[in-house]
Amino acid sequence: MLSIKGQRWRNWTGNVEGTPHYTMYPESIQDVVEVVGVARKKGQKIRVVGSGHSFTPLVQTEEVLVSLDELKGIVNIDEEKMVAEVWAGTKLYDLGKLLEEKGYAQENLGDIDSQSIAGAISTGTHGTGITFGSLSTQVIEITAVLSNGESIVCSEAENVEYWRAFQLSLGMLGIIVKIKLKVIPAYSLVYESEKQSLSTVMNKLEEYKKHRHFEFFVFPYSDEVQVKLTNETTNTGSDLKWHKLKVELLENRMFSLLSKGCKWFPSISKGVSRLSAKAVPNTKIIGPSYEVFATSRTVPFYEMEYSIPSKYMRTVVEEISNLIEKKKYKVHFPIECRYVKGDDIWLSPAYGRDSAYIAVHMYKGMKYAAYFGEVEKIFMKYEGRPHWGKMHTLSYEQLQDIYPEFHSFLQARKSLDELGMFFNPYAEKLFIPH
Repeated sequence: MLSIKGQRWRNWTGNVEGTPHYTMYPESIQDVVEVVGVARKKGQKIRVVGSGHSFTPLVQTEEVLVSLDELKGIVNIDEEKMVAEVWAGTKLYDLGKLLEEKGYAQENLGDIDSQSIAGAISTGTHGTGITFGSLSTQVIEITAVLSNGESIVCSEAENVEYWRAFQLSLGMLGIIVKIKLKVIPAYSLVYESEKQSLSTVMNKLEEYKKHRHFEFFVFPYSDEVQVKLTNETTNTGSDLKWHKLKVELLENRMFSLLSKGCKWFPSISKGVSRLSAKAVPNTKIIGPSYEVFATSRTVPFYEMEYSIPSKYMRTVVEEISNLIEKKKYKVHFPIECRYVKGDDIWLSPAYGRDSAYIAVHMYKGMKYAAYFGEVEKIFMKYEGRPHWGKMHTLSYEQLQDIYPEFHSFLQARKSLDELGMFFNPYAEKLFIPH
């Protein structure tokens, strides 16, 4: 097992960093047990990192950081039950390929596939489609190592009292080492991108929601909206390399240059947003599901995302658009809007309700606090709950009021980790009263 002392760590966008005393790279469950045992003897705290794709300081620590990178791959697939058991550190982009080789796929994914499977479920990563829950809802069993060094297997049939806590745990219950996922036969998707007016999209939300997957992007200071519709198909597609090249050139390289211009000259942000809206292509591609879901994102940004009851989608989108116009915020990133099916996972932002997820972004290095702060007020006005991996300003006092099973999670956490081994200062802000 590799152990590195004083290795600097930072998240993908560079807004969170730290220097753990030790960074550990376990290659087996026994390695994880050993790491936990040593930390317990020394009175050290542990945080676990997947891909570092969160914007919040969830894994920031100066004590022990455990990387899941070496715990990767498929353990086995139960073809009769349609269940895949995978190691916790498996990256989603690898998992898609590995499953397809066996003739399987996940029912839904987000638009970024850089995360590890454990990191994705631990933070509530989601895609879009009102009939699909977050990735956590695909999980049927979790194996983890607790702070006492013992392993626990948790599901709806075993240690069920902890199941709803483990499905989205922020890494605070133990170190997840293996995950069993529901899978389905491999399938293809047809993805279509089109440009519509904001009023048209707002009036057709219910119609658009009937598609397997629907999301849209609202460009500040513009009436033009990008609509993305994705559906299952039996047709075969052409090579996706040309589409991916266009995305790389337009959405990454060209947008990167424009974003740097906005950083240097914020006054051009309005024009850049309108230009981006004009450049939205009419696109249609077909390919394997895991390739169609994923979008390459190399332009660094800050992001805040909230879940609200789905019925408020139109109201909140219009209020955010009006806010930007009124306050004249220097923002050129579009507002990202998606739908997620409700679930019964205690810390899920979609707990108990079909949800609209709305995200706002700002290019790295540009001022975002005032913009995010005012948008957050709108979210909170409409029963908002923050995405755990995205920026927000809430703490224990507010969180306990908006998550109905918040204290059920706290009770499970205390029972499984009496030592508080898996806390860090940020987690304490969220889950300990002050």
